[in-house]
Parts: sequence; structure tokens; C-alpha cells
Amino acid sequence: MPPTTQYALIMLLAGVGIPILAALNAALGTRIGSPVAAAAVLFMVAFAVTCVVLIVTGTGGLGRLAGVPKHLFLAGVLVAFYILSITFVAPRFGVGNAVFFVLLGQLVSAALIDHFGWFGARISPLTLTRTAGLCIMALGVFVTQQGRG
Repeated sequence: MPPTTQYALIMLLAGVGIPILAALNAALGTRIGSPVAAAAVLFMVAFAVTCVVLIVTGTGGLGRLAGVPKHLFLAGVLVAFYILSITFVAPRFGVGNAVFFVLLGQLVSAALIDHFGWFGARISPLTLTRTAGLCIMALGVFVTQQGRG
């Protein structure tokens, strides 16, 4: 299997996991009465799993953390924001609705990151076709919101 196919399958599985994560953590937050506590538990489990993977695959790279630009750690803040927001919003807005807006935000920000090459990303211009795709996605999100009670 070519690497690009492997990468596509891995990311497809990651995409499948996002709504499942949202539903599970929203349910946990609702059952224990605290979205923040549910998010904390999720991070503890994620930290434990990541530590196991780190131990199994090797700790290479950790020694270079001191020289990394500090703005790169903003990614951790963004992960926390996503987990906290989806855990709080999904039970109130619906998992599907929440994930649709997350997806729309991901498409727009990914297109801008690729277009400008931000954060060292490979430059991929925002063409008319890509813009049309984003507009179709936005229209799809709008249509899914119609008729909500």
C-alpha cells in the first residue's frame, strides 16, 4: 500500500474518531455533571496512552524541547479549547451540529494555512475550485441547521 494511501486511511480513522470523542466526552461530562472534569479525565487518559506510545517508540526529540520556539506550544492550548468546547457544547447543540461547525472551521483554517504556508506548511494556493468547495461546505452546514427546534 503506498504511503499516501496509508496516510489517508490514518486520517480517515482520525476523522471518524472526532465525533465519537465528542459524543463520549459529552456523555461523560453530562453524567458526572462537569464538562471540565470530563475534559480533565480525557486528557489524563490521553496522556497515559501517549506516554506508553512514547516509551514503546523511543523518546527521541524530547531533549530538543528547550530550543523549540515557544509559540509552537499553542497547539496544546488549542487542543484543550477544542476538548473543553466540544464537551460543553455537544450535549446542548448536538454532536452532529457541533462537529459540522468544527469541520467547517478546520476546512477554512486549513485552506488559509496552506495558501499562505503558515507554520512551515507546504504552500497550496486557494484556487477558485477550493473556494467553491468551502462555500459548498458552508451551505451544507447551513442546510443541516434548518428546521432545528
